[in-house]
Amino acid sequence: MSMPMLNKMHMNGYDVLSVNNGPWRVCTQGDRLASFASREEALAYAAALPGYRKRSVKAQSHNVS
Repeated sequence: MSMPMLNKMHMNGYDVLSVNNGPWRVCTQGDRLASFASREEALAYAAALPGYRKRSVKAQSHNVS
């Protein structure tokens, strides 16, 4: 039985990762934004997105209507 292989990078506050040589995914901690066939495409997509910062708990509670 083989161990899963994880390739993970960060770009602009987003995670760019691939598991077991599968598709490259651009994600935040809670959302998968897109999948790509190559690492270069995924990195270009992450670079084109606005910078991502996780919201603080205080900021999230003020935005609830």
